[in-house]
Amino acid sequence: MQDFINQLNSVQQEAVLSTEGPNMILAGAGSGKTRVLTYRVAHLLNKGIDSFNILALTFTNKAAREMRERIESIIGPEAKNLWMGTFHSIFAKILRNEHEKIGYPYNFTIYDTQDAKNLIKSITKELGLDDKLYKSNMVYSRISAAKNNLISATAYSNDASILSEDKRMGKPEIRRIYSIYETRCLKAGAMDFDDLLFKTYEVFKKFPDVLLKHQQLFKYILVDEYQDTNYAQYTIVKMLAKAHNNICVVGDDAQSIYSFRGANIENILNFQKDYSNTQSFKLEQNYRSSKNIVAAANAVIAKNKDQFQKDVWTDNDQGSRIKVVKTKTDNEEGKAVANKILNLKLEKQLENQQFAILYRTNAQSRSMEEALRKLNLPYKIYGGLSFYQRKEIKDLLSYYRMTFNPNDEEALKRIINYPTRGIGKTTLDKLILTSNKNNKSIWEVISNIDSYETGIGNGPKLKIKNFVTMILSFGSELFRKNAFDLGQHIASHTGLLKDLYDDKTPEGISRYENIQELLNGLKQFSAQEESSNTPSKTLDKFMEDVALLTDADNENQDDYNKISLMTIHSAKGLEFPYVFIVGMEENLFPSQLSVNSRSELEEERRLFYVALTRAEKAAYLSYAQTRFKFGNITYAEPSRFISEIPLDYIEMPEVNPPRNYAGTRLAESNSFVSRSPIPPGKKLVSLEKAEKQTQTSNTTETAKRSPVIKEGQTVEHLRFGRGKVISVDGIGPNKKAVISFGKHGQKQILLKFAKLKIVG
Repeated sequence: MQDFINQLNSVQQEAVLSTEGPNMILAGAGSGKTRVLTYRVAHLLNKGIDSFNILALTFTNKAAREMRERIESIIGPEAKNLWMGTFHSIFAKILRNEHEKIGYPYNFTIYDTQDAKNLIKSITKELGLDDKLYKSNMVYSRISAAKNNLISATAYSNDASILSEDKRMGKPEIRRIYSIYETRCLKAGAMDFDDLLFKTYEVFKKFPDVLLKHQQLFKYILVDEYQDTNYAQYTIVKMLAKAHNNICVVGDDAQSIYSFRGANIENILNFQKDYSNTQSFKLEQNYRSSKNIVAAANAVIAKNKDQFQKDVWTDNDQGSRIKVVKTKTDNEEGKAVANKILNLKLEKQLENQQFAILYRTNAQSRSMEEALRKLNLPYKIYGGLSFYQRKEIKDLLSYYRMTFNPNDEEALKRIINYPTRGIGKTTLDKLILTSNKNNKSIWEVISNIDSYETGIGNGPKLKIKNFVTMILSFGSELFRKNAFDLGQHIASHTGLLKDLYDDKTPEGISRYENIQELLNGLKQFSAQEESSNTPSKTLDKFMEDVALLTDADNENQDDYNKISLMTIHSAKGLEFPYVFIVGMEENLFPSQLSVNSRSELEEERRLFYVALTRAEKAAYLSYAQTRFKFGNITYAEPSRFISEIPLDYIEMPEVNPPRNYAGTRLAESNSFVSRSPIPPGKKLVSLEKAEKQTQTSNTTETAKRSPVIKEGQTVEHLRFGRGKVISVDGIGPNKKAVISFGKHGQKQILLKFAKLKIVG
């Protein structure tokens, strides 16, 4: 017993040994929370607690499996009897045991998301509703949100505020769909994932004897990642813990990033209010990251108001400062990142698996993927498909393929009825049969539809002819328009762009953004066009490039030795020696949709904190000055989160190269080091003269923005309080001061961001 306890630090030991009553373990990034949870369960078993009386809830099967394996290695096979698993798996087990109470068979089916959406589609069709208005994604999201807030179909139909909101959205029939959906699921003996939570709550609420039985069974409850719980999960856990009050939750409010899934940060912030006499433990030693990374992350998250105060620290090496790179375009950003990874691999003899590239949205993977492939750097997309393998991208690319090769049957079958144009499966089956019978391609058949006995009526024939005419019209423009102009024309005239734009669910918005990113790639490809009456950067040339980029990886390549590409949300819980956080721009990160309230902005800041704390040895931040959005160049500003990192821990590009300067090599303008490129024709001037010029040009602006800070002054800082200025160094926007803040020690601060107040 004592052997594994001795492997913990003092605070971890206290958290493990405190087994009675409510306990909250606040676990900073990299602080060993999994080990504490594991050893806590092992300690309970070692004390003689029956394994059947312990309930441990996680958010992933992987986490549950790893914890069980660790416990079993310490305690032995008794660990197999633990009620340990995800919320959904544990609650499904409870529901199977109590199935008769809710009228379900023991072997009820669990619908996945697509099953649920298909059922919603069928109901919408049966009700004669417009499926473009009542899109299955949107309706499913609405029903899911209701269940996660413990709102039944009946309660939904009786809630005036909900009905008013649906009416305002122009979708008043959602209540009917929800009601029928609930009935049909029961009739089919099926539950969706949200039902596993909702039905468990219903059983406990309607049948007190069932609740009491499980309260007596689960004498000790542990919940991992408590900050990620939604209202349904929070409520059920509270119901179960009421009898014995032996509940231990582990989490980090600074890593609460899933509000879009219904997670409520208030669950962890209010834990001490929900459970009186709570014992709290703060795991503040970071075992993962360097001192620089930990300090930088702490400084950023300190800006949030809604949080528990923690002082995360580490005994690890100081490490290098966080490096920032600025590039002209997002394509150059991809090249800079790929080049830096290649250089690090060569210099330090590193493996691909030691690198991760993190981004705010899936659409950002395109430029990264292209740059990595051009340097033959293998990578793997996590939490999603490769950019060019996403459905909406493949749909549009199929139209592009048809434009220059209409005999491409796989492309034709994919898009002949997408967006919907009345050429259904039965019609397509007849076309395939006819083409096979006559040894002709489907295109040859539909191009001469009246010449074949297809058994297709006049109505569908007319729609087929219209489709043929549309594809031929695209083909006639192939050598008249550049890739972007024709590509955008096709996206619009097929109706594909509008179909995605009309879907306002988070998934629909993401798909629309992905299409825009593909069009951005076309724009950048076409921007290389040489002035000529006949365009050379045509759509078929672009597709040739894409085909090479998306060629299958070498089958002999070690699948584990690849660079990881993923959204920051997907990276939570992971760690990598070298992390690149790309797209550090205002309105991208933080997202433009998340700067309308303090709570939204604070979640974006927590997301950045998560990204930064994935890094062990080094972190790199990059941003582009321009991005293509909707076919137009937009100018970007660096993210506010960059400026929130104190100068002590970050390495900024010192001088911005002129926007129109075209002579700087990639290594000069896009490298992850501080440097001051000098354009041709510009003479070097002395530092003294440069400072005088800078001071003269910035005198008025500086006076407006901040007071003149001098050595010997007493100043006040928003975070560190009062301090004495030891020295002032640098010029213009790079001027910095060393200030002694008493118990906080000496700090080097960039004055343009500091907002110091002179008090003496």
